[in-house]
Order: sequence, then structure tokens, then C-alpha cells
Amino acid sequence: MKNPKLKRAVTTGTNAEHARRHNRRVILEAIRQSGRLTRADLTRLTSLTAQTVSNIVTELQDEGVLLAHAAEKGGRGQPPVPLSLNPEGGYSIGFHIEQHHIIAVLLDLLGETVAQVTLTVSYPTFDQALPLIVGCVKDFCQQRPGGRFLGVGIALPGPFSVEGMTCVGPTAMSGWDDPGIPLRLQRDIGLPVLIENDATAATMGERLYGIASGLHNFVHLFIGSGLGAGLYLDNRLYSGHWHNAGEIGHMTVIPDGKACYCGNQGCLERYISIAALLEHLGHPAEQDLATWDMNDQELNEGVDAWLDEAAPALKQAINILESVLDPQTILISGFLPQAILVRLIARLEPLSRSISSRSDRLHPRIQMGTAGHDAVALGAAALMILAEISPDYEALLKPE
Repeated sequence: MKNPKLKRAVTTGTNAEHARRHNRRVILEAIRQSGRLTRADLTRLTSLTAQTVSNIVTELQDEGVLLAHAAEKGGRGQPPVPLSLNPEGGYSIGFHIEQHHIIAVLLDLLGETVAQVTLTVSYPTFDQALPLIVGCVKDFCQQRPGGRFLGVGIALPGPFSVEGMTCVGPTAMSGWDDPGIPLRLQRDIGLPVLIENDATAATMGERLYGIASGLHNFVHLFIGSGLGAGLYLDNRLYSGHWHNAGEIGHMTVIPDGKACYCGNQGCLERYISIAALLEHLGHPAEQDLATWDMNDQELNEGVDAWLDEAAPALKQAINILESVLDPQTILISGFLPQAILVRLIARLEPLSRSISSRSDRLHPRIQMGTAGHDAVALGAAALMILAEISPDYEALLKPE
């Protein structure tokens, strides 16, 4: 007998519109990975019918998303026509909003940077940043008149919507925790908007533009004013139920350690973050590290003293991440000056033994990210492109 008090989530089937969108992405992803494919190639690789492939390809050509190239001469019959993605078939805009800068990038459909802008700010509130964001979007759109714009990805420091952790402490920017912000952004910009935490966006930036291009399972530690981790697992980003996966800055690593603004003690980012470094050196939290003279002896002595307490805390966190996630490697990047980041990574050796201590490894356990300071904005923009051209299997199954 059924219990009326038990409510069960029912998985429903797909409909024609969901299947069409999915099939479009399957075709676009196949072409993106291969560079050029014919209709026959697409039929073979995707297991779609020839008629479905033909209909979708014609639609994508009419939209300007696909380019047809000179027919290949071969055997009998009509020669096959290779197809490729049209770089001008779509554009995506990415923003990294952080304490001292707003970095904006414009990418074409192949993920190549078309334009970039860096604005100097100081802990911008949402109301202060909004006109700057809108102005950048208008400028980018004017650079590509008539262009098809897919949307805007915006990366911010997390965590999102967590009582006692969001918008607290020296890493926080006020006014960004309003749940109505995504709709307001979409209304004022006039394009779809995706908001992501900066560590996750940086992880996608490293996957597409940095040292992680061939990796399917890795963790990316992003050191900004705070500390976050992006998780790229089984060849896809993992965001968690509330979109806060990887917010390791508030992982307790030192019992009864330094008091944190979240109310706990011994949180990781109280030891390893730009805010922690500035506090250790006695500098104000709003100071921009880009102004530092890395040849200053007194400064370097202070950094060494900070590394004495930061490196052991980070080693413990790395041991936990390796034990839980079994990644191919752990990348470290962010806004620390490169000279300090190099010294930090060197201080992590020897790493604690873990399940990652293997003789058959293909990659070092710890590596420095290579995508650069633009990785966050690039990742935010790339997520909008991937939403357009990569298969979204979850879209085919809708919970009731």
C-alpha cells in the first residue's frame, strides 16, 4: 500500500525540444573536438540518424555557427563537405570581480580572446560594479556589431548564501549577497548571466588555457584574498548541491587556532591567503600586492616567516584533498606574486604520504597553474560557450 505521506521525486522522460538541444550540443562538441567533420562523420560518431544530422547541420549553418569548406574529392557520388565551427558564430563575455580589479574578456566561439579590459577598483559593491559591467558589455558588443552573444559569465569570491561566511571578513565585498542580483544583471545587461565562484571559474580557465588541458581529475587551489578550490572530477566541474563545493578556506586545520570571521577557529584561509599574508606583515587588508618590490629584503624576511606557518597548514589540506578525491594532480595559482608562489610550493616538500604517493604517477602531486591572472575571467566566459556547444545530459532528465 502506498504511503501518502511519502513524496517521491519522479524522473520524467524527455521531450522533443530537450532532445533537439541535446543533439545540437552533441554535434557541436564532436566538431569542436575534431576540428572538421563531414555529415557522414557526424552520423557515425554521434549515432544520430543521417536525417537528424542533416537537419541540425542545416540549422546551424543558417545561424552562422558552422562553416562549410571546399568539398573533399574522393570516390563516387557527391563529395563530402567538411564542417567546422565558425569563430564568429558566437561570442561570450567573462568577468572576474575581485577586490582590486574587474577583469573582462571577450571570447569567440573557439574560445580565443578577442578583447580584454582591466579596470582598477577598490572593493566594489554590486551597485558600484554594475555600471562598469554594463559599460564593458556594451563596448564589447559594439566591437562585434551584429554578433551573436551567448551570455555573460561572472566570477566572484565565494562562498555563496552561507550564513556567517558570505560577505564577512577582509575578503568580502558588500552588496553581492542579494538573491535578486542574477535577475537584475540579466535585465540590465540583456543577455543570459551565469554567476560562478572564482576558484571554479579559474579551474575551467586552467583546464582550457593552462597546464591542465589533458587532465580529467584535478583540484585547483586558488589563492586570492581568501582561499578556494575548484574541483574538476571525471572530466567535468563539480559544484556541489549549493554551488559551494571547494570552499576549503573555512576548513579547520589548526584546532583552537586563529579566530576566523566565520566564527570558527583555525580556518585554513587564516593561514594561507593574501589576507593572511597581509595580516602577518602588518599591512592593511586593502593593500594591492602588485605594488610590492619583491627585491625588498625586509619584505622577503617577513614572507619567509609567514611561509613558516602557512606551508604546514596547506600541507595538511593537500593531504586531505588527495585522500578524499584521489586527483591526478593539485594545481596552485592565484594572485600571490609569482616569486612568493614559487617559494610556497617549494616549502610544501616533502609532502605528507597519502594515496597519491605512487611510483606510477604521470604528473607531479603539486604543480603551479599556468593560465595566468586572466584565468578566472577566461573560465567564466568559457562556461557560457560550453553551455552552448557541450552536451548537457542532465537536460534530458527532468525531476518532477
